[in-house]
Amino acid sequence: MAQCDLVIRGGSVFDGLGTPPRLADIGITDGRVTVISASALPDGARTVDATGKWVMPGMLDVHTHYDAEVLGNPGLGESVRHGVTTVVFGNCSLSTVYSEAEDCADMFARVEALPWDAVHAAVKEHKDWDGPHAYARTLAARPLGANVAALLGHSDMRVAIMGLARAVDAAARPTEVELDRMREMLSDALDAGFLGLSTIRSSFSKLEGVRFPTRQLPSTYATWREYRALNDILRQRDRIHQSTPNLTARVEIARYFAESAGRPFRKPLKTTLIAGMDVKADRTVARAATTAAWIANTVGGAQFRWQHLPVPFEVYADGIDLVVFEEFGSGVAALNIRDVMKRGELLADESYRRQFRQDLSKKYGPRVWHRDLYDAQIVACPDPEVIGKSFGEVADERGIHPADALLDLTVEHGAQLRWRTVIANDRDEVMDRLQCSPVVQVGFADSGAHLRNMAFYNFGLRMLERVHRRAFMPLETAIHRLTGELADWYGLDAGRLTEGARADIAVIDPAGFDGSSAAYAEAPVPGIDGLDRMVNRNDRAVAATIVAGHLLYEYGTFAPGFGTTIHAGTFLKAS
Repeated sequence: MAQCDLVIRGGSVFDGLGTPPRLADIGITDGRVTVISASALPDGARTVDATGKWVMPGMLDVHTHYDAEVLGNPGLGESVRHGVTTVVFGNCSLSTVYSEAEDCADMFARVEALPWDAVHAAVKEHKDWDGPHAYARTLAARPLGANVAALLGHSDMRVAIMGLARAVDAAARPTEVELDRMREMLSDALDAGFLGLSTIRSSFSKLEGVRFPTRQLPSTYATWREYRALNDILRQRDRIHQSTPNLTARVEIARYFAESAGRPFRKPLKTTLIAGMDVKADRTVARAATTAAWIANTVGGAQFRWQHLPVPFEVYADGIDLVVFEEFGSGVAALNIRDVMKRGELLADESYRRQFRQDLSKKYGPRVWHRDLYDAQIVACPDPEVIGKSFGEVADERGIHPADALLDLTVEHGAQLRWRTVIANDRDEVMDRLQCSPVVQVGFADSGAHLRNMAFYNFGLRMLERVHRRAFMPLETAIHRLTGELADWYGLDAGRLTEGARADIAVIDPAGFDGSSAAYAEAPVPGIDGLDRMVNRNDRAVAATIVAGHLLYEYGTFAPGFGTTIHAGTFLKAS
């Protein structure tokens, strides 16, 4: 046989379909898997020794906010280095398809904790498209590392039609002409291969910028009539509705179930929401959410999935810059003040503090953050005496309320005060159940967002390490959940390792599962001077990441030309 471009030799090959592995060599030519053989293949132009390693389809990350980053840094190296070969962006109603740079920056910056200037500059510099077809062509022409796929953001579309002022006015409604135009824009995006539509209802979602900094994202102001008009198109085309519900109005989730339901003479609507988590603040949430989804799918004929992060949901904060403070009034009041000095004055005010203490002390009502300041550890501070202690411990030493300990240290040290807490997914046995649940899909890494708050770029590796360690599901099932299952549900040409398939492959070295995958790390943000972001570094676990037959990454080292001259990934269209 003719020499292959690349041969992967002697690994345990997983097909991504849930089939047990087999020892085999893989031959790749022209970006496709041409042969999988139990007999040894001749060396290729390049050969990867996979002895003792797992050879599997590249993983999918279906919940990212790389929309701005992909424009200036198309390699998306933080995902590629962890065996991810396909990412989906345009989540949570946010995309850069229709809106101009200032609108995009206002919409992305606060809710996704991204620098306003960076989002604005990326869109302003690189936007040369006038709609979804040109957007897809622009991305496909860039030197992508991972493949990309996209949802169309409802907020993006709404602003382009109504203007930002009307789009965030609770009293404003789109005219019939404007609603028809939204239908046309969505249909055009689906024709261009977009996976579907993303919306948001969350009260956490606030605008940044100087125009409407206290308003929520445009999609939250839409009526369910507007959603239904767009859902009808998605349903007809078998495409996806992704959304973030308002967790302070949980009864509203029933509307998502009703929209997703299949009825006589009506197709079900593929619907995926964030997030299926074991929340510390309410231990009933995980079971209630999966039970409700199971009923909606089995009785109502819905196509509903919760997105689940398969690792502990650990977050970090600089001072009080953390999205969970959007949950309650005094937290919102502080975050609404962007000037550091003025915010400090508010936090020092005793009347404000009384309200803050009351908000933290509330025991009932829907919430995500447990608000237990004894479960919030200080990891960095100019005052070395408090490092390693919780705010509760500091309060006990000083004879004050834990809320005052947090506020005192924030007023004194600002963003130099850094602390961490785990909000959800802290119990292994509950995570095991969630990761085995048929109403849950593995996602919600939020890759590319919340740069100083969290890093889950390696969520797939950490799930595989958990399975390897705990054996709560067969390894081939875990790989299927991270690859083929997601590809099938989203309608993507990905997630399979079979002859004729795209050669998007991860070679995983289980010897690298040494417990370091959860360790804290930071690295500079490409293209943003002076800003470090949280990242993951477990380079011994990924022997190779291959996209379209290009060997992009091996054990911590990227190929020369990665993200600049190598055109490996492409824009994957919904099938």
